[in-house]
Amino acid sequence: MTNTAFLGRLGELELAANGIAGIYYLVMYMVAYGLNNGLQVLIARRAGQLNIAGIGQLFSNGIQLGLGSSFLVIALTLFLAPWFFSKSLHNEHIYEAALSFIRIRIWGIPFLMMLSMANAFYIGSGNSKVLAVTSLCQEMVNIGGDYLLIFGKFGLPALGLNGAAIASVLAECTGMFVAYTILFGKGYHKRFSLFSYLKPSWDIMRSILTISAPLIIQFLFSIGSWFIFFIFIEHLGERPLAISNMLRSIFGFFGVFTWALASTCNTMVSNVIGQGKSELVFKAIRKIVGISLLCTVIVCILVNLFPYTLLHIYTNDKELISEAIPSVRIITLSTLLMAVSGVVLSAVTGTGNTRINVAIEFAAVIGYLVYCSIVVERWRSPLHIAWLADFFYWTIILLLCVLYLRSGRWRSKSI
Repeated sequence: MTNTAFLGRLGELELAANGIAGIYYLVMYMVAYGLNNGLQVLIARRAGQLNIAGIGQLFSNGIQLGLGSSFLVIALTLFLAPWFFSKSLHNEHIYEAALSFIRIRIWGIPFLMMLSMANAFYIGSGNSKVLAVTSLCQEMVNIGGDYLLIFGKFGLPALGLNGAAIASVLAECTGMFVAYTILFGKGYHKRFSLFSYLKPSWDIMRSILTISAPLIIQFLFSIGSWFIFFIFIEHLGERPLAISNMLRSIFGFFGVFTWALASTCNTMVSNVIGQGKSELVFKAIRKIVGISLLCTVIVCILVNLFPYTLLHIYTNDKELISEAIPSVRIITLSTLLMAVSGVVLSAVTGTGNTRINVAIEFAAVIGYLVYCSIVVERWRSPLHIAWLADFFYWTIILLLCVLYLRSGRWRSKSI
């Protein structure tokens, strides 16, 4: 949201290029996010079992897996991104700007991976308050870095889009530093024996990957389909892509409430199952869904009352804002559905049967891509109709998750 707000002051090209490159980075980050969620499920389960040594073993091996996979992602990006962007993007200027951005931005992955592993520990062990501190420090560095490097303040060069990439890498480095400073400063490393098992254990790594690998595939499907959606939007022109990048930022802002509560649901479901209290699973899901929906309703009402004010954060172009408002209305509808579906999907993750997550995601992505290929690519529909694809996607997710949870097959799953 910060990068988009600053880059909107430069022009539509920067907004459009940041949209494509930003989604690509999200796709790459899904490796870290999948490991984060898998590790979080396992740590929460060990916490429910009061197995402190198990938490330390999981954390140490999770870090090693995370760092190894982050450098693999960097190598793949440096070799494959130029070819992929050249084959998928039509606008030469967007191609060059997006590629230049991602070649810098991708070096933030190792820092983000380390931060994700620390976050998995904090959430899984019930110490999630730390995340507020790390996020605040990250955001302060990101805002300051964007201001200084995008526009070239205080004698620094004006780097434009690449300045946003550098600022983001610095912010992720800061987040990692703060997270581990607290880890050692509060004595968590001793209390949970977090670095007492640095010798790699293939059995533990296998258990992490057994849970995480399906989640990584699930998230790659999910964000990868969004990336394809943005490529289709790029084919409509620079302006629709610039608007869509603003909408992506707004969608991300909406998602803060849902994904925080979804992460909570993931942890609580796994924890109560670890305590042998499976009867509390549905009660926890209902309560968290209720809170998620309430938060989202309030935000959606405010956004629909003041859409111009919100969009003005990103651009001063009145015509661009007017064209974006119908799509904002559509996104608020999708977000209400996501408030329920996202939490319920994380409840499925918390049961530990992550292969079901992949199956559910695969079905939803197929439906999503069919809609996009027909409505966006073939029919060239207006932008607000294109964004209805998210509503379609979350409807499929919700229906399949409810069917699985009501079946009760998750009760016999042991991790």
